[in-house]
Amino acid sequence: MKQRRLGTNGPLVSAIGLGCMGMSEFYGPADEKESVATLERALELGLNFLDTADAYGPHKNEELIGRFIKGRRDKFVLATKFGIVRDPNQPGLRLGVSGKPGYVRSSCEGSLRRLGVETIDLYYQHRVDPDTPIEETVGTMGDLVKEGKVRYLGLSEAGADTIRRAHKIHPITALQSEYSLWSRDPEEEILATCRELGIGFVAYSPLGRGFLTGQIRTLDDLAPDDFRRNSPRFQGENFQKNLELVQRIEEIAKERGCKPAQLALAWVLAQDTSIVPIPGTKRRQFLDENAAALDIVLSGKDLERIKQKMPKGAASGLRYAESMMKLVGR
Repeated sequence: MKQRRLGTNGPLVSAIGLGCMGMSEFYGPADEKESVATLERALELGLNFLDTADAYGPHKNEELIGRFIKGRRDKFVLATKFGIVRDPNQPGLRLGVSGKPGYVRSSCEGSLRRLGVETIDLYYQHRVDPDTPIEETVGTMGDLVKEGKVRYLGLSEAGADTIRRAHKIHPITALQSEYSLWSRDPEEEILATCRELGIGFVAYSPLGRGFLTGQIRTLDDLAPDDFRRNSPRFQGENFQKNLELVQRIEEIAKERGCKPAQLALAWVLAQDTSIVPIPGTKRRQFLDENAAALDIVLSGKDLERIKQKMPKGAASGLRYAESMMKLVGR
């Protein structure tokens, strides 16, 4: 398994990680047996970078990962997040965002308990709390590092100014944001900021929430409770326009003799050696396909053609509903 380092002084991780969210929520019914088999396969492949959060489930995903890694903690680089507040007794209700020092501490203790570990390798603030200065939040996160409860700190979907302010308080090892052929907002300022400060970039949803795989042709391909049914890019005219973009990627992938998903991942990997994509899956078949993307080397000609077929800003619709878009780029 090829590896990449997160940031200048961060951990060495598999060049492709595994987003575990869908194993517990959001993308249709959970299948714990297949999810565990997928995690086992990740271990076999040397794919050691697992990404979860206390909000996934909520709590259920951390509990699943905790059961799986028991007795083999040293095999994985474990990332989790805090900040999106949900009630486990009312999973359909999102209560808001918090970066208050007391909440940071209680969230960390909860994650350590559910994961069954003494230390979290990479601890992210899931979303920036507009009502709590980032200096207070990261200051508390830094205290967790001093106490040995956390090794490295990260932010998710933070704006450039926030990243800089946070980094002055305690070194930020990784910034996690959505990045793919159809979500290229980080190219405006975020990637340059990360390079300047020596911060690694973790790309979530590098397959456009599955759309770039070519496996989704109609909304009927999604489970009734799949949250993507409410995503702007999966609705109405947006869906059809985005499907046309995917068909262009499918053409190039066919010529290269690979899957559209593999081409999309190879594109993300080719953007910078400091970028680590974490495609989510709960099935072994797709995990194998994603890992194989590491063997695809795109030439300058390939990259230029992809750029022409799917230029920046080509995707139709917001990447989140408006209420969720208010939580990104702060």
